[in-house]
Amino acid sequence: MTRRLAQVAKKVGVSEATVSRVLNGKPGVSDSTRQAVLSALDVLGYERPTQLRGERARLVGLVLPELQNPIFPAFAEVIGGALAQLGLTPVLCTQTKGGVSEADYVELLLQQQVSGVVFAGGLYAQADAPHDHYRQLADRNIPVVLVNAAIEHLGFPCVSCDDAVAVEQAWRHLDSLGHERIGLVLGPGDHMPSGRKLAAARALAPHLPDEHVARAMFSLEGGQAAATRLLDRGVTGIICASDPLALGAVRAARRKGLSVPGEISVVGYDDSAFMNCTEPPLTTVRQPIEAMGRAAVELLNAQIGGSSVTAEELLFEPELVVRGSTAQAPRD
Repeated sequence: MTRRLAQVAKKVGVSEATVSRVLNGKPGVSDSTRQAVLSALDVLGYERPTQLRGERARLVGLVLPELQNPIFPAFAEVIGGALAQLGLTPVLCTQTKGGVSEADYVELLLQQQVSGVVFAGGLYAQADAPHDHYRQLADRNIPVVLVNAAIEHLGFPCVSCDDAVAVEQAWRHLDSLGHERIGLVLGPGDHMPSGRKLAAARALAPHLPDEHVARAMFSLEGGQAAATRLLDRGVTGIICASDPLALGAVRAARRKGLSVPGEISVVGYDDSAFMNCTEPPLTTVRQPIEAMGRAAVELLNAQIGGSSVTAEELLFEPELVVRGSTAQAPRD
């Protein structure tokens, strides 16, 4: 019991005495704190006291494409924690290849009468993907917030990191190091954040050759294959659309007997967990995950409370984090 009190108190950010008062139905606790404590019980897998089981927690779907890329567990932690503090219980929905689809999860969440849904890295970012399940949510007036760039006309509020600024920071960094042959490893052609990154690169370098742009699925293996093509074309600096892609690029360079950063410089995107522990530590562009996650929850909670929220996109500023995977360009 003491361990349970401590865990719930830590999760909510209140004292163990406050948690005890909630569990024992004592007065002197605000409704929001009481709901947050009950929600934390659900999240941590503890049964509610018998007298409180009739109060079903307000559920919010948190739909992610995967958990292998560390950026998504990071977003889940921030968003889940912020939801719990508001007395909302996050329901984590992770897609699997050949398994439950995003549309299937939406159907399940609607059956559970969720109060809202937060999507991060979903099909809304791909122009050629199916989008009917988003319209289904809109038709049912379910509050929705999207994290990162989406296709137009969905009509949901969106919280994004500024892809254009991210590429500008990475490009100018490599340029300052003397790199003249810079390549990009991006996601699929219909991927909106990748499209924004490419547009920013072309604005900086109007004569960027098409062969210096490689597309890949978002994985280490995809990054390795795409970077191998760029290395064959003579690039010395590679800007990647995610950290796993960048780690794949580092591996591609090593497989070719090239040193990073002595001969090839690599820049990632996200600054996800452990990127300072790689060899070499990865230079990357950091997404402000904490600020973005909290903003997404605030937008969702406002909709749940009946407030009208603009469907405009909130753009957050990224930050270049220089580590050991970039250095002066090699002299020809």
